[in-house]
Amino acid sequence: MTQNDHKTEKLDKTDGLLKQGKYREAIALLENIHGIYPEEESVLLRLAWASWDNGNKEGSIVYWEILLDRELQRKVFTGFAYDELVRIYKQEGEIEKLVAICEKTIQVQPQDIGLLEELGKAYLLSGRSEKAFDTFKKLTSMEADNPAFYCLLGEALMATGQTEACEEAYRQASLIDPDEADRYLFRAADLYRRGGHFTPAKKLLTKCLEIAPSNSLYYCSLGDVLVALKQPEDAFTEYEKACQCNRPHTAAFYIRLGNSLMKGEFFADAAKAFEAALSFDVSTPCRQNLEEAYQASGHSPARSPNM
Repeated sequence: MTQNDHKTEKLDKTDGLLKQGKYREAIALLENIHGIYPEEESVLLRLAWASWDNGNKEGSIVYWEILLDRELQRKVFTGFAYDELVRIYKQEGEIEKLVAICEKTIQVQPQDIGLLEELGKAYLLSGRSEKAFDTFKKLTSMEADNPAFYCLLGEALMATGQTEACEEAYRQASLIDPDEADRYLFRAADLYRRGGHFTPAKKLLTKCLEIAPSNSLYYCSLGDVLVALKQPEDAFTEYEKACQCNRPHTAAFYIRLGNSLMKGEFFADAAKAFEAALSFDVSTPCRQNLEEAYQASGHSPARSPNM
């Protein structure tokens, strides 16, 4: 039996153990094989997966990092270990480690579009808004016709407090891809809303509806912004338009409105929204919401048979 046949036989045995869920035995055998064949990457790959399945996340990551170091030494970057580490670090909330491997990888592959995008996103997750801006700005110079990069640039600009420049970035995306203009403007409006900038959010949502007047989501979002602007009656009007666009979702829309009004402390109006949901569909699961709205508003009217 040749040395290669001996290695294959051992690997077949470890694969059988892994299929049976006997991870400890498989790992012990794989570590033995790794000691004999340290350059065999299929062994490292098995060790990474087996360690993870056996609950040893840290051990698994060590093997993935060894594989990544080897990937970075090659002329052609495959990125398999890199992708796996990115997934793991995101899943485990290890953002600093995510940033570290992204920076490490981009030093070797500085012009790789995908790696730069991942680095910028990692910077955003870690709160490094200025570095995210620099990264996405570079991407827009490398691919000036890619609307996705202008959206990411806009997100970084919002994070740095440059709201007008953020909006301009999303408008640029809409110019590049006019068929999806309303979608890009909606994303900008949502960033405004989440940042508490309700007036410019209202303006952009109105523009979205000029482009796509049958989109019920835009009416609901505009209604939520109007609640935040303390205009509950106008919010009802927008939600009614959403219902007209998509009647089967009427109850769900009114529940959403009711929740938005509860958050804005318009409790009596919230009760009306939940009542409207039940009026449309008596089986709508919002009776507890309605009770809470009644209690918060200090008003508990007599129930109809359906209420």
